[in-house]
Amino acid sequence: MPRNLDLTALRSFVSVAEAGGVTKAAGLLNLTQSAVSMQLKRLEDSLGLALLDRSGRGIALTPTGDQLLSYAKRMLALNDEIYARMTDQAFEGKIALGVPHDIVYPAIPQVLARFTQDYPRVKVDLISSFTMRLKEFLANGECDLILTTEDHPERGGETLVTLPLVWIGAIGGQAWRRRPLPLAFEQSCLFKDTVQQTLDAEGIDWSMTVQAESARTIEPIVAADMAVHAVIEGTEPAHLERISHGGELPKLTTKQIVLYGHRTGGDPVRDALADLLRQAYAQL
Repeated sequence: MPRNLDLTALRSFVSVAEAGGVTKAAGLLNLTQSAVSMQLKRLEDSLGLALLDRSGRGIALTPTGDQLLSYAKRMLALNDEIYARMTDQAFEGKIALGVPHDIVYPAIPQVLARFTQDYPRVKVDLISSFTMRLKEFLANGECDLILTTEDHPERGGETLVTLPLVWIGAIGGQAWRRRPLPLAFEQSCLFKDTVQQTLDAEGIDWSMTVQAESARTIEPIVAADMAVHAVIEGTEPAHLERISHGGELPKLTTKQIVLYGHRTGGDPVRDALADLLRQAYAQL
């Protein structure tokens, strides 16, 4: 049957170890010396181990006590963190984050998981749309923070990372060899014009096989090897692959992932989410 350690006794043990004596530890804990001594004895009795060497003038840890000290500090730190997080009423409410659908993966799930862990009482609304629409949402207050993909940030934008566009297609696919080159893009995708202009400059004929409103339409077409697509490096869907074209397709330009809506020091919750976004996209 599992047995539970007494956290109060563990706290007294750690305090005695760090203070170097029962008297000092009792003062730090606002307890009597006898109360601290009783807690230490109860801890030793529950474990059946000697934790303190009382043979000298002062109190020293036994080898077993040294080993327990590390565990005890971690347990108390976790206890204190849980208590603070679950009882803290300071950070409650809702924050809306807007992200273009093509850069949601792989970074955003990690960001949301960490943010929810740090701020369990704050609800996050994730809004996925195109860059221009997200800017409208930010302007009218529907989003607190947004990410965009663009060539250059506008005023108030903070570039998190600059990455190249890459060609993607079906795993083992051959659509990229066809001419005219079959393309599949969303109607409002900013990458579409960039790709078309690059192909025109290289004299490569192309055709728009699919021009849809959603990536849910685009990705199956590409996965079926009916067309090719372009995304920011590092955001390729798992069911598609970067095309190894050996130079037969032109090199595409770079795009910036830009953060808008962050004003330093204005809101600690928004600041924390902005910092997590910076960290996540810096790793792409």
